[in-house]
Parts: sequence; structure tokens; C-alpha cells
Amino acid sequence: MAKPKPSNSSQPEAPTELVIITGLSGSGKGTVLKALEDLGYYSVDNLPFDLITTFAQLTKEAPNVRRAALVVDIREGAALDRFPKLFKQLKRQVPTRMIFLEADDAALIRRFSETRRPHPLGAERSVAASVRAERERLAPIRALADPIINTSKFNVHELRETIHRTFGSQKGAPEILVHVTSFGYRHGVPADSDLVFDVRFLPNPNYIPAFKHFSGKHPSVARYIRSFPQTQEFIKRISELLIYLMPHYIAEGKSYLTISFGCTGGHHRSVLIASEIRKRLAAAGYRAKENHRDVKKT
Repeated sequence: MAKPKPSNSSQPEAPTELVIITGLSGSGKGTVLKALEDLGYYSVDNLPFDLITTFAQLTKEAPNVRRAALVVDIREGAALDRFPKLFKQLKRQVPTRMIFLEADDAALIRRFSETRRPHPLGAERSVAASVRAERERLAPIRALADPIINTSKFNVHELRETIHRTFGSQKGAPEILVHVTSFGYRHGVPADSDLVFDVRFLPNPNYIPAFKHFSGKHPSVARYIRSFPQTQEFIKRISELLIYLMPHYIAEGKSYLTISFGCTGGHHRSVLIASEIRKRLAAAGYRAKENHRDVKKT
């Protein structure tokens, strides 16, 4: 249990708020809790289920605990089934928000492998089976959460910054992190995509032997793709559309956005387009990073 950091008395008193952090094991709940603590939230991890109501009342009444954050997750065991009903009661008692953190199965399995920690559901089954079981168990809680954050592509620093921008008072810079992803349709559309654009209408460098084994980042391949007028027109129009949309997403409270561009294999056209769009978003002042999911797949 961590106490809030001392605040400047000259600043206005923070509004009463309870933030509940939940989600899949390995998705970054500890990082989010620490980020909220840095913002002055009274932070509690693994509070016994039957004390949550009392803790919420403390947030409402105690003068030194105006904003609080706590983690509720699979460690609650059977009591977790009662949480959806409790959450609705809490919202009537005190202003309450719930963050649900998740990640793709592959990302979660990799994180457990890297840390060599057992999954909270036990070592009797594989991590993959535990992740699937936990995802199913938490589905009713996920349906009540806002925001839902997929942390597959976040590192610790990006996740912390996203929470600071969502719950803090930072002004000025656009408060959104944009992931621009390339992919191949033969490998499936990325599940965490918010916007998907199909670039298979562009001429395919894969049919040119000299380009087949290079990616869309190779200068010769990139020059070939850019040589077509429809490429330049597409980049221009999509960039303008996205730059128009960003302030509206920010106004709706969206803290991150995943934009995916797909071609057949995810090696050439989508890689070039994703890279170009990322550059234009960055030039417009947005935090944007690119990821080429399938570029190394055969």
C-alpha cells in the first residue's frame, strides 16, 4: 500500500476519484498502478475483496485520500464473480473508472517466459492455457471497463506515459500514441487494429525478381512503389484524413490508436506505406511509432 506523494497546497484540490485497474496477468497492471501513484493517487495492490467498498468510502470521506487506485484481478479467486455487481455499486457511491489491460496471447506468453514467473492460475497447465482461461474468466469485467488498453506494443515507458497523459494534467502535446502497423493479409488482420487500410491495389514488387527478397524499406523497392501516382495520392489522402481525425479521437479521450496497413504478404507495399504515414503523423506533432508485423515471415 502506497501513500500519495505530497502535493503543492497552492494547487486546486483534486476531485474525488477511484480508479480500478484490472485485466490479464502480465499486461502491465503494476506499471499502471505505479504511474497513478506518481500522479498522486493513493495506490493499493491486491486489497481483499470485502474491503473494496470500505476503501471506496475512504476515498470519498478522507481529506488526504481524494484520489485512489487499486488493482482487482484473477488473484481474487471465486470472489471475482461478484465484482461486476460490486463495480456498479461503487459507481453510485463515488466517481469510479475502470481500466482493463490486455495483450495478445503471444505477448503475454513471451513476458511470462522472460520473467520466469508462474501464471497466477498455477503451474498445473501451460501458460497459454492459463491465459485463455483468464481471458474467458475476465470477459464480464472487460465489458464494463473504459478504457480498454492493449499493451502488446507498449514498453514500460510508453505505458506509463500513456497513463500520465490520460489521468494527469499535461497539456500542449497531442495526448495520443499512434501505432502504425504493416501486415500481410495471408497472416490475418492484427486483432488490435482500430483502423485498417488495404493497399493491395498498388503494384506488387514481389513479382519482380530483383525485389522479391527485400522489404519495402529497401531504397530500390521503396522507389518502385513510390513511382506510381496512386501511391503518392493514397499517402497524401490518408495522411490528411488521419491528421483530421486525430483531434476528434483525442477529444473522445482515446489515448492510443492502432492503424494497420495490409498487403498480401506484409513485406513490401504495406511496409512502405506504414513508414510513410508514420513520418507524416510525426511531422504533424503526434507521437507515432511503426511496427512491421510480418516483414520477416516467409
